[in-house]
Formats: sequence, C-alpha cells, structure tokens
Amino acid sequence: MKYFGNGLSELHKELNSMIRKPDKIQQAKDIFLKLHGKLHESKVSDGTHNEVDELVRDLEDEEYSIMPTSRDETIAWVLWHIARIEDLTMNILIADGNQVFDDRWKTRLNTTVTDTGNALTDEEIICLSKSLNIPELLNYRNEVGRRTREIVQNLLAEDMKRNVSQQGLDRILSEGGITQQEDSIWLLDFWGKKDVAGLLLMPPTRHVIMHLNDCCKWKSVIRTKKKTRDVSEHLQ
Repeated sequence: MKYFGNGLSELHKELNSMIRKPDKIQQAKDIFLKLHGKLHESKVSDGTHNEVDELVRDLEDEEYSIMPTSRDETIAWVLWHIARIEDLTMNILIADGNQVFDDRWKTRLNTTVTDTGNALTDEEIICLSKSLNIPELLNYRNEVGRRTREIVQNLLAEDMKRNVSQQGLDRILSEGGITQQEDSIWLLDFWGKKDVAGLLLMPPTRHVIMHLNDCCKWKSVIRTKKKTRDVSEHLQ
C-alpha cells in the first residue's frame, strides 16, 4: 500500500529513460533535482511544503524510536540509514570527495555508529534510535541532501556512464561506512556494479522512496495504536 510519494515512481521512470542520453543531460538533471527535492524537507531545495515536511512536522522524539513490529525498523533508523547511504555514495563514489559525516557530526548526532546500519539487530536499532539527537539527525540529512544537489548540478553527460571506482569502495570500508558483517559488506559489491547513472537511480531516489513510504506507514500505525491505547486506558 502506498503511504508516500504519489507520482514519484512515474517521475523516476522518466528519469531512467533519459539519464544516460547525452543530449538529455540537462533534462535528466532537472528531473533528478525535482524528484530529490520531494524526498527531503523542502528547506533543502527551497521548495514548497511537501510530504517529508509533513512526516517530521509533529513527530515526537519517542515516536522516532518505536519499532511497530519485529519485521519493521524505526523512523530514526530509516532516516539514519538513507542519509548515510546517500552521503557515502554521492560524496565518495560519485564526487570522489569527502563524506559529510565526520567526528564533528558524530558528536552532534550523539552516536558511536558510523555505518549504514544494515547489520544492526533489532535491539541495536532501538538503542541507536533512542540515542540519536533527532534535531541533529534531521540537520545531518538536510546537509547531505544539499551536498547531493550541488554534486548533480555539476555532473557532465560523460559522467553518467562512469563506473564506480574500487578506490572509492575501499574508502567507504576504511572510513567505517560499511562493516565486514555479511548484511553490510554486500553493499560494496552492489554499488560496485553500477555506473554514476545507476547510483543516481537508486541510493538518493528509489531507495529513499521505499523507505519513506515505510516511515509514513509506521507513523500511521503508531498514532493509531496510541489512540487505541489512550481510549482503552480512559475506559478502565
């Protein structure tokens, strides 16, 4: 069931149809930026109020760390996960630069975790979610989003078919963005098979759409359960 992003899959398909065509480079970049702007708070792109604004607008800190069922994660974990993956893939693999995340952000975020969180257990996910400084988590993701937009605006047509470098993948591992755990290390192989266009079509776009849909679903479930609990407590 769709809880987020009506029309975004169609926009993504349009991007996919032209992203590797040299004569469509500016159009592809414009579509990417339009799509990307809808996947971050509107302040990132100076856009109009959007679904991400609405998602985080009234979330209470405790709601960020609720795991609705054992099959789910938490909203805080998702925001961490998608921000870390976008940070690593855009800044290291595409731009061959430095990721946004550093010791300063580690302190601001109040965490010892540096990787994408793929291999965390349920208990570790909840622990991370409760320890994270939520306002700074949102600030970190916003900064990652702004950096992505700068990178894309400077891409050339010939960049789109450029393959991911082994040096970049090695850097992600050495900088702690990925761990040696099986549920984490596979990402390096996954990203390593892509070119720049392939990365743009997944980590900062389609991957985010899927995860934000989960977050919107969980928010609805959390609020529904809270209302049910409140009513039950009132009737006792």
